[in-house]
Amino acid sequence: MLGSWNSVMAVGLLVLSTNASPLTPHKRAPMFNYGGEKVRGVNTGGWFVLEPWITPSLFEGNGAVDEYTLTQELGKDAAQSTLSNHWNSWITQDDFNQMAAAGLNHVRIPLGYWSVIPVDGEPFVQGAYEVLGKALDWAQGAGLKVMIDLHGAPGSQNGFDNSGRYGSIAWTQGDTVDHTIKVLNKIRDDYASHPAVSAIELLNEPMGPSLNMDTVRQFYMDGWGNLKDSDVAVTFHDAFEGVTAWGSWGSGMWNLLLDTHHYEIFDNSQVSQDIGAHIGMACDFGNQMASTGKNTIAGEWTGGITDCAKWLNGKNKGARYDGTYNGASATGSCAGKSSGSVAALSSADKSNIGKFIEAQLDAYEKASGWIFWTWKTEGAPEWDMQDLLANGLFPQPLTSRKYPGQCG
Repeated sequence: MLGSWNSVMAVGLLVLSTNASPLTPHKRAPMFNYGGEKVRGVNTGGWFVLEPWITPSLFEGNGAVDEYTLTQELGKDAAQSTLSNHWNSWITQDDFNQMAAAGLNHVRIPLGYWSVIPVDGEPFVQGAYEVLGKALDWAQGAGLKVMIDLHGAPGSQNGFDNSGRYGSIAWTQGDTVDHTIKVLNKIRDDYASHPAVSAIELLNEPMGPSLNMDTVRQFYMDGWGNLKDSDVAVTFHDAFEGVTAWGSWGSGMWNLLLDTHHYEIFDNSQVSQDIGAHIGMACDFGNQMASTGKNTIAGEWTGGITDCAKWLNGKNKGARYDGTYNGASATGSCAGKSSGSVAALSSADKSNIGKFIEAQLDAYEKASGWIFWTWKTEGAPEWDMQDLLANGLFPQPLTSRKYPGQCG
């Protein structure tokens, strides 16, 4: 089942004039005005692509460090049962209604290649792709637009657990790029005409410094070529090359949307900054985003001013903030920050997180907008939008400010 939307397949169909040249490209506009309206959204992290820090309960008491090793350790039957229960309960129609009630207009839904076209011999289990079909209907009912985000590619494009497989980077080896294109084409064929889908992201966070960027750019061009006649913004990540590195790329291509991710905690020097430096850095990044000459969004960012969330840096790994990971000097204590609720945070932490969130909203809306990471967690208070909203650290309405003018 690919969602109950066949009756609206006619939405957005292109009507050609009788005198149109067959060689004229017909540029179909996305289902959202990315150049004229600000993107305000949230990610459904940990739903269709597991991450140990978002749902640690699934990784407690086993040796798994990612979705690949979890399904491998559980075996097909137990993995199918466990993950099906998760897919059908972690995010529900009510969550989409809550997102819309908070004033959001977008939801970015990460998906792994294995959910679309699996690779023979791998332990991953399927079924998330059908739940995605339901999610698109929920989004449509709530008035939300969806960016379908290919979050994991065969071989892993970045070596992070969020690619589905922690460790080496083997994407671009063998037929992995061809397989990725086939996955994107199936997503296009099945879902690009759904009235809720306004964008498809070709690939989340390919690790440009570890890959041949000529290969990455060619993949982006090929992916765009296959999607350009759909009603979607073709979204591409900056591949960690820097948001301003893409200004001259894409000439003659339309419906491009540049995605950049901004975190200030995965570097020993950044995590030790005080709140003023964090805010200044975010404001400066917003200026960079606004200078690209392309519609540009911060497709991931957080309220986190520490990397204290349990297993954020990988299962059983410590944190830079308290000096237990990566040789960092301790900046402070992770007590009360590694797990728990927003309500349990100190008043100073609440104030700083609130300031940081508002500064980033101002910064990223200098460009085309933002999509927060993530909607919910099992207990990572700096990252949990649902909890941050409930406790007043994420502004309501989204344009209100307790700390106005932080970016000048």
